[in-house]
Amino acid sequence: MARSTTTKKKPSRPLTQKDSRTDAKRTAQSAAQDQTNIPEIDLAQAQKNVLDLLKIPGISGQEKQVAEFIRKKLLDAGCSKNVISFDQAHKKTPLKGTCGNLIVNFPGTRRGPRRLLMAHMDTVPVCEGTKPVLRGDIVKSGNPETGLGADDRSGCGVVLSTALEILRKKIDHPPLTFFFAIQEEVGLWGARTVKASDLGKPKLAFNFDGGNVDKLTIGATGGERLDITIEGIPSHAGVAPEQGVSAITIASLAIASLHEDGWHGLVEKGSKRGTSNIGVLHSGAATNVVAERATLRAEARGHDTVFRNRIVRAIEKAFEKAVNRVKSASGRKGTVSISKRLDYEAFRLNKNDLSVKTAHNVLEALGHTPYYDISNGGLDANWMAANGIPTVTLGCGQHDIHTTNEWLDLKTYKVACRTAIMLATMD
Repeated sequence: MARSTTTKKKPSRPLTQKDSRTDAKRTAQSAAQDQTNIPEIDLAQAQKNVLDLLKIPGISGQEKQVAEFIRKKLLDAGCSKNVISFDQAHKKTPLKGTCGNLIVNFPGTRRGPRRLLMAHMDTVPVCEGTKPVLRGDIVKSGNPETGLGADDRSGCGVVLSTALEILRKKIDHPPLTFFFAIQEEVGLWGARTVKASDLGKPKLAFNFDGGNVDKLTIGATGGERLDITIEGIPSHAGVAPEQGVSAITIASLAIASLHEDGWHGLVEKGSKRGTSNIGVLHSGAATNVVAERATLRAEARGHDTVFRNRIVRAIEKAFEKAVNRVKSASGRKGTVSISKRLDYEAFRLNKNDLSVKTAHNVLEALGHTPYYDISNGGLDANWMAANGIPTVTLGCGQHDIHTTNEWLDLKTYKVACRTAIMLATMD
């Protein structure tokens, strides 16, 4: 736990909601006004932190080793074990997993609104077996068969380095929460299931999970998933094919219809825009059997919830119509069942939101020209917003994520570290 270096003062009156709003406004203003008092961060140590994190295996559902590394680093820096906790988020996910979210709550050494810095610990499967190699200011995997895992170990490095710097240098700070989320890559489960009360109900929140350091992501699309099961009628494909109903034929007709009518891929209808994709199809066991079953997985995305629902309904209708088009010689038909679930709801922050203004002003104080972005992919920030914690997402240097070409720009990463320490500690 961080300790104050200031002279002990008499206890002040309890904070009111008005106090919290006023202090939050001062936070946003001070970042723009006080450009000379920028807290320093040990960039060499920050670089070592991210290189160490990149070496640790930890795909979605297997984050425990990453979490224990972070926990040990905090304890070694003097953090009280009483402010470090794991929730039970992993027990609420389809994967279950090896640990819950890692949450670190620092009491403030001065008055102010609680601030949250976060990143996710898991990586995608292509990063298994990565061997990070440093060449100048670029980090890539030395194993050509794997990605690097900078998404989002670079974010973890930023958040961890900030906490360690505050602990080691005893930097004065308001109440802080450091949130290391699980299972982002498989449905944003850590952010989806975390309790706002466990995070201390912060007033400002910053998610480090992106590339360009000047980019402030203040909104993201919403996404819905569909699991589609087609039940056909099996028959011998050589002796009596006319007695069967092919589940593959039904699926093919539905997909072709979606494509022809403009409801698959990029979907543009008037001024509305979204996307859909049939990404997984499993069917059949032998060439001499009319396919009895087909299972498909699809998704629909859109910034407009009503239009996204139209895309989902178009997918449902396409499969319902396809079922009625395929009949056996005796008139029998197959069936289709579709289950849906919301992955994440769309959100968009106002540019005057305190978190957005504060991040914008800090980047300007560091000599950068921030710009705003709306993501077409889901972020932990989607569920943070849904949980009542408006969160802006900042870049920390990762590029070509989810591929074997992934790389980390250490110059950008170090700017993100300087940004984070300012966001955490500035008056």
